[in-house]
This record gives sequence, C-alpha cells and structure tokens, in this order.
Amino acid sequence: MSTIPFTRGVPGPSMLPVADIKAAAVAALEQDPNAALAYGPGGYLPLREWVGERHGVDASRVLLVNGSLQGLTYIAQHLFLGSPGRALVEDPTYDRTLKVLRTFGASPSPVPVTDDGMDVDALERALGEGAKPALLYLIPTFQNPRGTTLPAEGRRRVVELCREAGVLVLEDDPYGLLRFEGEPAPTLHQLDGGDNVVYTSSFTKTIAPGVRTGYMILPERLVKPMAVISENSCIGPNTFAEATLNAYCRAGRFEPNVERATAMLRERRDAMSETLREHFPETARWREPQGGYFTWVELSEDVDAGSLLDEATRRGVPYVKGADFSASGGCRSAVRLAFSYPEPDQIREGVARLGALFSEAPAAAPVA
Repeated sequence: MSTIPFTRGVPGPSMLPVADIKAAAVAALEQDPNAALAYGPGGYLPLREWVGERHGVDASRVLLVNGSLQGLTYIAQHLFLGSPGRALVEDPTYDRTLKVLRTFGASPSPVPVTDDGMDVDALERALGEGAKPALLYLIPTFQNPRGTTLPAEGRRRVVELCREAGVLVLEDDPYGLLRFEGEPAPTLHQLDGGDNVVYTSSFTKTIAPGVRTGYMILPERLVKPMAVISENSCIGPNTFAEATLNAYCRAGRFEPNVERATAMLRERRDAMSETLREHFPETARWREPQGGYFTWVELSEDVDAGSLLDEATRRGVPYVKGADFSASGGCRSAVRLAFSYPEPDQIREGVARLGALFSEAPAAAPVA
C-alpha cells in the first residue's frame, strides 16, 4: 500500500520551480560570484534590501535566517537563556515553537484559539495574570495547525494590549501570501509600526524548503542583539542560497510563483474538503481554511487521535496528532492534515482511508 503523508507542511514536488531556481543560481554566480560565495553576516545584502522594500523598512532592520524557526530560536535565546520566564502562545500552536521555547527555559502559557484565531479576551486575561510574560508568539494568518485567521479588529487589540503591557510580539507569517479566498488583513507589524512586533517569514512555503532562507524584520532595539546572536551562531546564513533567491526575485519570478503555488494549494484544499465531507464521520468537525497548508479536524471527544496513529501509519496515511501542538495538554481528539504535499488524487484516496479508520474509532480507541 502506498504512503500518502499528511504530516509535514511542505510543498509537493510538482510545486517546486526547479527550472527557475536553476536559472537563478546560474545568474547569481554570473552577476555577483564573490559575494554569493563569501560569508555574509546578517545575510546577503541585496536580498535584505529586496525584503526591506517589500515591507517598507530599511535593510538594516532585516536579518536573514535559516528559515523563520531560526528567527524564533534567536529571540528565545535573547529573552530566556539565563532568565527563564513566561511566553504566551496560541493553544494549539506550532509544535516546534513549544520545543524551542522550552529549550531556552521559557514556560509556554496557552491562550486558546477559536475558529477566528486567538481568543483576544483570553489574551487580555493572560496578560493580567501571574508573572509578566516576556513574549507573545502567534501565527495570525492561516495558523499552524488550525488554519484560522485573526480578523483585523482582533489584530488591533493584540497590538494594543501587548504594547500597553510591554510584551514583545513575534508574528510568524510563513503562509500569509498563500490566500485562496477573502481579503487580507493588515499584519500585526503594519498595525504596530514595527516598534513592538518582530515579524518573521520564510521562502520555504512560497518557493521551496531547500532554499532554507527566512527573514526577520526587527524593531531598532533588537537589531544589534540579533546580529550578535546570528554571527556567534553561524557567522552568517547561507549566502549562496540567498544570492540565488535574490536573482530569482529580481527577475520577477516571485509573485508569479506565489500565484501558481496558491492555485495548486487551492486545488489540494478543495480535494481534501470534498473528501472529508464524503468519508469522515458525521461527528467530525473542521473549518475549511482560506489559505495555507493545513486542515484541522476535531473528531468525536471520545476518540484519542494519538492511539490511532500507528494504525493510520500502517494504512499509509500518517498525520500529526493534535496533542503535539497543545501547551495545555489538550486537543487529544484532533488531527492536523497537511494537504500541501500530496497530489489531489492522492489526497482523495488518503482521506478516504482515514475516514474508514476514524469511523471505527469510538469503539476502538476511547479516551481514558
């Protein structure tokens, strides 16, 4: 039986712009070989300038990193290494964020996520309870794992509440350009003006994971501390990959590829939604995402999704159990299904297999 993975949020092979990346790599070596093959503290300057132009900031506030997760790692190191404290996180949230925060001594404090993104009333209560948190981490657009998007008014409140409380915000936005429907809301960084919000994003989701390049847009006060951590960690990020990306973007390939990737992801999302309606038990609940990579499915409350994972893997349809994303120990009956990698026909086959498994689940795997 073939394996149809619903596990990792990565673009499928047919989504990768191989020929354009190859041409960009050649162009980078022809146009700027010395810089492309040298150390580049802070990252390849022409790409930093391109990112800065897109976001309306000076290139000095742009730090290139080895994927946006490395940006979070630098912030966590700066805030918590040797000074443990609280970090507010969405519940559920990106599982690797929880691991990084705990590695540097932070205690993740959960704030519930609703169908409309972070529960801002709950955030307000969390800010007023216990020790003052040092950080709020959130993915406000097409959230990982739930796929939700925080509306504009909620974003304004998040910015205002954290500014008043003196709590730094890290806005992780790897999926925001991959929108299928609806109108985009302003980023937290735009609403804040960049004084109290660190904005991170990545070319992993919009181009290819192998380029291993993300970026941070930093408040002025964090520019030097982050530069020091970056240089001490790796001297400089992957300059050749960044020079290739710069040639790719300046050749006008970025926006067309985002449009192409979005169309392919929309087709995958639609295939998943249609097949979920056809094959999943009536007790299952999900909300169709308007963009991004993931569908979050909540099964019947008496089902432990973790206990079914081995059998799902045996049937060739592994997923990530919801509990992996929860700082509170919840989400035991939920699963995250990544629709980005398989082709639409594979998605239909895989969801049908999972639907058969989950239809048997209440009797087979009650929660203790």
